[in-house]
Amino acid sequence: MEYGKDYGKPEMMAAAIIREIKEGDVVFHGLASSTPMVAMKAAKALGKEYTYVTLSDGLDHDWINPPKTPSTLDYNTYGGSVATFGLDEIFDLFCSGKGDIAFLSCLAMDKEGRIAMSYLGGPDYDHPKLRGPGGAGSATLTPVTPRTTIWKCNHDKRTFVEHVDFATTKPALDKDFTLITPLCIFRKPAGEKFLKLDCIFPYTTIEEVKENTGWIIDETNVPVMEPPTEEELAALKKVDPNNILAYEFK
Repeated sequence: MEYGKDYGKPEMMAAAIIREIKEGDVVFHGLASSTPMVAMKAAKALGKEYTYVTLSDGLDHDWINPPKTPSTLDYNTYGGSVATFGLDEIFDLFCSGKGDIAFLSCLAMDKEGRIAMSYLGGPDYDHPKLRGPGGAGSATLTPVTPRTTIWKCNHDKRTFVEHVDFATTKPALDKDFTLITPLCIFRKPAGEKFLKLDCIFPYTTIEEVKENTGWIIDETNVPVMEPPTEEELAALKKVDPNNILAYEFK
């Protein structure tokens, strides 16, 4: 383990994701989402009652199916599903106000929560240094989801920048917006324009967060989130015997 006796950054991020899920929520995560996938299975193992929707088309799959690869288009997110639910229906669900929280990621983000998913670098859109997957889920879901939660398994100034060159999507002003990284949590409550540092994790400091963030952080005193509990760690081990949770942190 990287930090503490029983946990490192993967387990801390997973615990933070678990704690974002509320009883009765309709929760979504997309492709290439091994970290929230494991966390959401662990939330089920902990007894949280919520509806689990993924791009595997499975609705409330049998969460005990352990992932063998980081893929989220696999039997472990489909087997035992109570129904199939296509992407068009996922969009309809959230656009009609029946979804609660979506776990999405990004290539880069700025202080307003503007997300770059289309390209990074280069002189213009047609000549990028890096071409991303584009809008799809993030562009559709971010404006309409009551609680969009972005997760990113690295925290540096290349990712969290002062101003993204091209915003694929941005948060709705009247919706809650959260960013979870390996170091901390930022939040932009409904009605606020900018992300604010909400808490840091036990193994870091505000100074380290500031040093690795491309925008100015005004907060000088924020709480430290509690480490993963024994129950959370046990749930993670139960649903992830192959340690897929570590994949994005290598």
